[in-house]
Amino acid sequence: MLYPPPQSSLKPFSTKTSFLSFKIFNSSLKMASFSRAVCSSSLVLFFLFLSFSEARDHLVGGKSDSWKVPSSESDSLNHWAEKSRFQIGDSLVWKFDASKDSVLQVTKRDYVTCNTSSPIETYTDGNAKVKLERSGPYYFISGAEGHCEKGQKVIIVVMSEKHRHFMGVSPAPSPAEVEGPAVAPTSSAVNLKGSFLVALGALLGFLMM
Repeated sequence: MLYPPPQSSLKPFSTKTSFLSFKIFNSSLKMASFSRAVCSSSLVLFFLFLSFSEARDHLVGGKSDSWKVPSSESDSLNHWAEKSRFQIGDSLVWKFDASKDSVLQVTKRDYVTCNTSSPIETYTDGNAKVKLERSGPYYFISGAEGHCEKGQKVIIVVMSEKHRHFMGVSPAPSPAEVEGPAVAPTSSAVNLKGSFLVALGALLGFLMM
């Protein structure tokens, strides 16, 4: 007696099932690639943020012999200040002959009139350093007689958060644009940096789960 061949209990693998599995696998690869890209971009932004937020020392004029009467209008220290970026926490450094000169921090009125009789601060050290602790303009003139009238003075404008826009890529305001008194100190810079770091840490933690 002849018996029919045994039937297999396995069902044939359909084309539809194969296509669905391929789509799921392909989607998983795309998600993994996207997660890696987001993670890499976040790390780049993180280090960029730190580089822009790091406090720096600025040698006034860019060289040690800059604190002097300018030889011409184009040699004015305000031209250097317009091209530089100053943020809260940065410091200004002066190098000069202490036996012949000094640095006076003054009000806007005394800056304009070259009044040396009532400075806010006086720096007589030939290696003076001033920390910029608030946003807004700072006014400095020479303490040597007649030097301020000849152009030895500078306005330093420290950016506030509203002027920094995204990661500090906006141009620094020039001294010529400064019209009012310096604004009061603010903690917005600290709060913004703290919020950014918390959000970035949470994002990286989620992506690496």
